[in-house]
Amino acid sequence: MSNCIAANTELSRCFAASIRSSHDKPNTTTNIPLHKCATDRFSSRFPLLSATSDEVRPIRIRNNGRMLSMLKNASGGSSDGLTYKDAGVDIDAGSELVRRIAKMAPGIGGFGGLFPLGDSYLVAGTDGVGTKLKLAFETGIHDTIGIDLVAMSVNDIVTSGAKPLFFLDYFATSRLDVDLAEKVIKGIVDGCQQSDCALLGGETAEMPDFYAEGEYDLSGFAVGVVKKDSVIDGKNIVSGDVLIGLPSSGVHSNGFSLVRRVLARSGLSLKDQLPGESSTLGEALMAPTVIYVTQVLDIISKGGVKGIAHITGGGFTDNIPRVFPKGLGAVIDNDSWEIPPVFKWMQKAGRIEDGEMMRTFNMGIGMVLVVSQEASQRILDEIHGKYTAYRIGEVVKGEGVSYR
Repeated sequence: MSNCIAANTELSRCFAASIRSSHDKPNTTTNIPLHKCATDRFSSRFPLLSATSDEVRPIRIRNNGRMLSMLKNASGGSSDGLTYKDAGVDIDAGSELVRRIAKMAPGIGGFGGLFPLGDSYLVAGTDGVGTKLKLAFETGIHDTIGIDLVAMSVNDIVTSGAKPLFFLDYFATSRLDVDLAEKVIKGIVDGCQQSDCALLGGETAEMPDFYAEGEYDLSGFAVGVVKKDSVIDGKNIVSGDVLIGLPSSGVHSNGFSLVRRVLARSGLSLKDQLPGESSTLGEALMAPTVIYVTQVLDIISKGGVKGIAHITGGGFTDNIPRVFPKGLGAVIDNDSWEIPPVFKWMQKAGRIEDGEMMRTFNMGIGMVLVVSQEASQRILDEIHGKYTAYRIGEVVKGEGVSYR
């Protein structure tokens, strides 16, 4: 890795071919200007909802023992349960900003931005890891946070059917700790290898007095490619199509403002054992985000995939409808997968309502594929023993997501 030190102490990193994965081969590249109006502008922690939607999507929860039933007061809110908004994150405000941006830059709203290039599209995405970084600082676990960073962007662009080509990162800190930064970047390299893409470069910014001592921030940027006739865009989704869910490793990289508020209320520390489990809370919460690229591209190759939703901020409630044509919604079968213990603990400790959980966290399903009814069982049979996947629900007429 070579570093060029600029006058403003920012370090521009150019990664040599020697650190590329073995599958990467030198290619002659042409600089293509990315179409900023088509990029996923507000992906950090907030869901990009349809730019034409001005309604609050309904959520209906039935208590079947799978999720805890929380008390509600007369106004419909929790008597003392925590919410994402209480923790400082207002999803509705984020959605409103996206609607306003859409008026200035029509075309945004997908998980990735598409730029036409010959018979293909370049698909671009950008994201960070949010306040999960706070837990990295507290636990000292820095070698996997880079995997989270890569995952958040490549998982977004693969929803269009795009194969990731390359990734770039931005690492900012007040005082550069070379050993710590090396651990973070090692995680980014690992994430790129899992995604089968090149770590093309990055930026290290050293900005005295801007961050607290020992802290840093991260951003990532991924670009992939898909043939125009192979784009997964959800336009052909119809009522009766099946939802297939791929399991998450835990909380992934969304909702940590609420996670930290729950942790504070519980009186437990990150070193304490997750109740009923062998791992500590720190280990459970810091589990790196699953990179779904290999699984998703393999499933797409089998045919019948019509739409894909990456379950990030906004949970099932806001992310699944993003891939539907107008007039369609989803019914989720709560009994179709096992909710991981970390979510059950958070809901109980924070007295969080079911609806708030489903709109904030992935609840154990990190990626949802919408497939034709005819192809659904064949796909599940073919991937059995290779990947874990669940039939978690179906597409129905009407809008929003309901649970049964």
